[in-house]
Amino acid sequence: MEVEIWYLLIGIALLINIAVSIFLIRRDDLEGFQKSAQILIVWLIPIFAGLGVWMLRRSQDAPTKAHKNFGGGARDSIDTGAAGGSD
Repeated sequence: MEVEIWYLLIGIALLINIAVSIFLIRRDDLEGFQKSAQILIVWLIPIFAGLGVWMLRRSQDAPTKAHKNFGGGARDSIDTGAAGGSD
């Protein structure tokens, strides 16, 4: 039973590393050296590096949304209103 668990963990780590390596190879915003270095890191530190690099790169792909109600206006952050006094 113990050996089967190790095979499962190694299989999962290999799948994660292969998926992240393919993901990095397909990136257009990385130079050749950057791709090679990140893939090397993924294979040297299997699970944590693979997931970390993947999360970092995915976060850069996600569009950022601007907050519509940022700054100024009739009410400030302490809710005193435009006059500045309490109601």
